[in-house]
Amino acid sequence: MKLTPGTTVTLRVKTVPMTAKGRKTIERLMRLNPKAQRTLDKVAKVRGRTTPLNQRGGRMWASRMAATKCVNCEAGATFPLRITPQIMPDVASVGRYIEIA
Repeated sequence: MKLTPGTTVTLRVKTVPMTAKGRKTIERLMRLNPKAQRTLDKVAKVRGRTTPLNQRGGRMWASRMAATKCVNCEAGATFPLRITPQIMPDVASVGRYIEIA
């Protein structure tokens, strides 16, 4: 797969990696999608406003909620990705599981 920095490509997941490391890398790349970023930002703002506070040891303690999972690594999933030099190693490490759509 030949990719050049500065281009935007649409990638498709051919097969789901068997290792958690590979799945997490693909999900991390999928979260770079602007649509996923907007969703994560909106949910993070709501989570910040609705975080329950309780007293613990004389101090206020925020019981943080779990992070939102808005992308899933599934076979056939497509996502646009702007290629930068920083993410080229990540794309290369999961290159056998993804292809240019």
